[in-house]
Amino acid sequence: MRLRVEFTTEPFDLDEAPGHAVVAREVVETADLDAVDVGPFGNTAEGGADAVLAAVDTLLRRTLAAGATRVTLQVNVIEEDGR
Repeated sequence: MRLRVEFTTEPFDLDEAPGHAVVAREVVETADLDAVDVGPFGNTAEGGADAVLAAVDTLLRRTLAAGATRVTLQVNVIEEDGR
């Protein structure tokens, strides 16, 4: 099974990326995922179920420890051809 996770961390800082956002980026960029798109207000990552779920666990633990006050995420099952 393939999954797509979309997430944001808060609070936002429009002047520079807060520490929790930097941590989130590091987590998804170093995870064993197939596709990662990091943006200023939202991020997505795709991969096999085990890899995505492991990344979500790490993401939650590390971003909260780094000062995030809210992590909003959505996980979707995606078709094997990317739809």
